[in-house]
Amino acid sequence: VSTQSTGKQSPAMVLNDLGKKITGALKKLSEEPVIDEEVLKALLKEIGNALMQADVHISAVMDLRNRIKNRIDLEMMAAGYNKKRLVQLAVFEELCEMLDPGRKPFAPKKGKTSVVMFVGLQGAGKTTSCTKYASYYKKQGFKVALVCADTYRAGALDQLKQNALKAKIAFYGSMTEMDPVAIADDGVQKFKAEKMELIIVDTSGRHKQEEALFEEMTQIEETIEPNDVIFVMDSTIGQGAKDQATAFRGAVKVGSVILTKLDGHAKGGGAISAVAATESPIVFIGTGEHMDNFESFEAKRFVQRLLGMGDLKGLLELGKNVDLEKQAPQMMERIQKGEFSLRDMRDQFQTVLKMGPLDKMIGMLPGFAGDMIPKGREKESEARIKGFLTMMDSMTFDELDGIDSGRAKRSGGRPAELKWQDDRILRVARGSGRSGRDVVCLLEERKRMAKVMSKMKGLKIGKNGDIKGRNMPQQMSKVLSQLNPAFAKAGGEASMRQMLQQLQNGDMGAGFPGMM
Repeated sequence: VSTQSTGKQSPAMVLNDLGKKITGALKKLSEEPVIDEEVLKALLKEIGNALMQADVHISAVMDLRNRIKNRIDLEMMAAGYNKKRLVQLAVFEELCEMLDPGRKPFAPKKGKTSVVMFVGLQGAGKTTSCTKYASYYKKQGFKVALVCADTYRAGALDQLKQNALKAKIAFYGSMTEMDPVAIADDGVQKFKAEKMELIIVDTSGRHKQEEALFEEMTQIEETIEPNDVIFVMDSTIGQGAKDQATAFRGAVKVGSVILTKLDGHAKGGGAISAVAATESPIVFIGTGEHMDNFESFEAKRFVQRLLGMGDLKGLLELGKNVDLEKQAPQMMERIQKGEFSLRDMRDQFQTVLKMGPLDKMIGMLPGFAGDMIPKGREKESEARIKGFLTMMDSMTFDELDGIDSGRAKRSGGRPAELKWQDDRILRVARGSGRSGRDVVCLLEERKRMAKVMSKMKGLKIGKNGDIKGRNMPQQMSKVLSQLNPAFAKAGGEASMRQMLQQLQNGDMGAGFPGMM
């Protein structure tokens, strides 16, 4: 199993080997003509091996296998039951159970002041996680503030201050005061007086042997009385996360955990299952250094993405962050008429970039593998989109809309279609610092996307941009299959029906792509 990665990836890609092995085992099951004890035994052995290779502790693996076996009594099943479906469902639910600590984490509420204290070992990414956590809640509309109570690490104050300035978040720290307990208390009192809704306190990184730092951590907790203590943990330690989390819980009341560095290590599965065993809920996972590489964690959603079932709830959350709901009706109205201009393409690309890394979004779609964009190629894909946007910024309104307002209108009163001649192409190329060939590539891409979007012509669109119609799943599956041929192999129309059903009733565990 690879332990190195050059690109920043979603957790579905980080644990892609694990996901592929488990879904591969489940697909083999679906091809078996008869499901008996031998078939079930082989399935459980394959899943167990995959989990152990992801550094999940052998006792957790054995426990999982026994629980799945106990849930499935092949002899007692009535003749009418779909045994394959029941086995698949048992595997899914038990994987969720293994990663769920059974305790809900603290969640801040608007209108009330909440104090959250961050603790962790040195080098785990605690200071970066503080800013990501603050930025996440700021996007949710919270009044957020950061306090730096790390007086030991050189540069900690500057790092958090710079992060806070970039994210436009209120900050408190001191260059003169050396008592971290006093700094934490002063900062919390200051922001409470300013009616901040979420106050995040960053503390010094610890080593297990540093008794003085552990004592200081306890004093800060007693002084500021946080609503939650978040332990930031490096996921590369794998199943060793259990001992680490247990040790910190012995010193302070750790309420929840953030796992970092899930972007490049095979031991992430072991870390997640180990933390769950300590009954400390994982609230977020860090998948890279950038602010976007930070996701809320729910066991069920994580397993869905791991098994290629998608995470529509996560996708909808990304959409809300960029006001996708406001943009959808106008965009869908044009698509319904079969129209797709360079301006539409530009708007879509801008929205896509705002929503975060491309591989992250693709991994949230049912039937789309998290590795659709090859490792290390994410930046290349984003650079290509940004190049297109640069060229479109050099275009006139008429060019973006595909019309020639200087020519006579066509019958029906519509403007004449714009003709892309060589001089026009060269002008856009010079204005954007690109080649004429690049502009031609952009125009060809617009044609290809317009062809895909034309498949959606005639769809019934609701007032809020929701799509209706009996034949809509077929039409949508054609669109997605054209964008990615693998979608057709992964269930096509059946996957689309599943996706729409999930969106409609909020059930995020409707089924396995390609295993209906």
